[in-house]
Amino acid sequence: MAATPEELMVGLARACARAGLGAPEGLQRLTGGATMESWRFACGGDDFVLRRAPSLEFMEDRPYGHDVEAAVIRAAKAAEVTAPEVMVELEPEDGISSGFVMRALPGTPSPKEILQFDEADALLKDAARDLARIHSIKSGDVPDAVPVMDYRQAIADLKQQFMDAGGDRPIIALGLKWMEDNCPDPVEPVLIHGDYRMGNLLAEPGKLTGVLDWELAHFGDRHEDLAFGCMAVWRFARYDRPALGLGSLEDYFAAYEAEAGVTVDRERFRYWLIHRTVWWALGCLKMAQHWRSGQDRMLERVVISRRTSEQELDLLMLLEEDAPEDAREQVLECRKSQERISGEASAADIATAVSEWLATIKDKMEGHDRFQLAVARNALSIIARSETSMHEYHASADFAEQILSGEVSLDDTGLLWDLRSSTIEKVREDSPKYPAIQAALKKWPLPQSGSES
Repeated sequence: MAATPEELMVGLARACARAGLGAPEGLQRLTGGATMESWRFACGGDDFVLRRAPSLEFMEDRPYGHDVEAAVIRAAKAAEVTAPEVMVELEPEDGISSGFVMRALPGTPSPKEILQFDEADALLKDAARDLARIHSIKSGDVPDAVPVMDYRQAIADLKQQFMDAGGDRPIIALGLKWMEDNCPDPVEPVLIHGDYRMGNLLAEPGKLTGVLDWELAHFGDRHEDLAFGCMAVWRFARYDRPALGLGSLEDYFAAYEAEAGVTVDRERFRYWLIHRTVWWALGCLKMAQHWRSGQDRMLERVVISRRTSEQELDLLMLLEEDAPEDAREQVLECRKSQERISGEASAADIATAVSEWLATIKDKMEGHDRFQLAVARNALSIIARSETSMHEYHASADFAEQILSGEVSLDDTGLLWDLRSSTIEKVREDSPKYPAIQAALKKWPLPQSGSES
């Protein structure tokens, strides 16, 4: 069972006392966070943030605990990365799960705000600088528990996740097969942040002020970190700026190379762009599993699971570069679905009605409750669009297995067109405002059908 704010305050007071801090006050849940919770509070006139897992059970399948994550953050700060100062780790007797307390940093984590700053070029250079400094941290500077990635084992683990989730998404199967066929040789590993992207960076106009969320840190290929932040999903509304939503890849690479003293390998960058797109697609799917299991019953989990189609769209645009030219240019006749007719209120009508009522109480909500209300309205919109959709998405474990075995590939007539068409409609259903939709429609010669509203 989740801890109440009152219980959090009691446990937090114990932790703060160990760090020589005063009694905490003004505890407030922060929005965002796909896995961990963040709570802001004050102590002796200074602001701090509690980062914690929703439950101890939630930490059971993770490679290491918050004590190791805290040690990594301390090493990063020592390397002059704009990382937060860790004050104290939670202990079992605190009774509020696992986590640690950090000194709050200035700036906003909001990608919407950051990507509207005028000094995007300066912020891009700061981001490249900090990433290079992270990659300079040696294995002896962090606990032995920080793992070293085995590329092939990582693919095998993702493949198992795919099977555990039903193994029925053809585009993810294409990605896994491509990764097996194109996995690069290992290089000398460096410390990888693992989640270096908009949403985990704090900034003020023209200045990076913080690097957050270190729970995925490991040793591996520096191109993995470079690529992850450049995925389309993390560019948010600035799809036109491929480097973190801030600028060009050329400028990002140049700034990184100047700080790190190495040359960025474009082929390795592309591999990791595809690898991490598959990784996040499966991460989205796993959110539904977390919710169903009872580990975390937050509404946000089930909504994030419906973002899998965004990654399938991005993945297909990346993979089709290897398809034959005639397959990329092929246009087939659009399938027509039978129109649905119903006299009584449909599930879509009911979902819309509830969403409209929730809008009337929006101004009565504050903090995380207001955020959750927005998530709830988004969930209801997904239900409404799913109910009225006249398109079918191809989900077939047998078909996916044919792709994984190499029996079917993008060389096959009609496959690329079919996947393009069905994926566009699936993303329109799940995330109609996703910027990559317009980019895909410009790139793909599809007959125009359906609505994005």
